[in-house]
Amino acid sequence: MNIWQQIRLVLLMCGVAGFMTIPSSILGGALIGDPGVFVGAVIGGLVGVLLAGWLACRLGWLTPAHYRATVAGGVVGFGLAAVIAGTNLHTPVIPLLSSSLIGLGALAGNWYAGRG
Repeated sequence: MNIWQQIRLVLLMCGVAGFMTIPSSILGGALIGDPGVFVGAVIGGLVGVLLAGWLACRLGWLTPAHYRATVAGGVVGFGLAAVIAGTNLHTPVIPLLSSSLIGLGALAGNWYAGRG
C-alpha cells in the first residue's frame, strides 16, 4: 500500500466507525438509559469497523485476503479508543483524537497480513 492508500483506509475506518457510534449511542440511551449510551456506541463502532472493512474491499482498497487482519486491527484500535474516550469525556479533544487509533489499528492489521 502506498501512502495515499493508507490515508484513505485510515480515514474510511475512522469516519465510518466514528459516525456509527452516534446513532447507536442515541438508540442505546433511548432503550436502556445512561448505560445504554456507552453500550450503543461500542456496538455501533464495532459494526462501523466491519462495515468500513467491507467497503474497503468493495472499493478495491483492501484485498479480501487482508480483510480479517485489517478489521481485527481496527477492532483492537476501537477498543483502545473507547477506553480512552470513555475515561476522558471532560474534554472533546481526547475522545476525538482517540478515534485515530481505529485507523492506525487497521493499518497495523493490514501490514501484519501482508508481511508473510
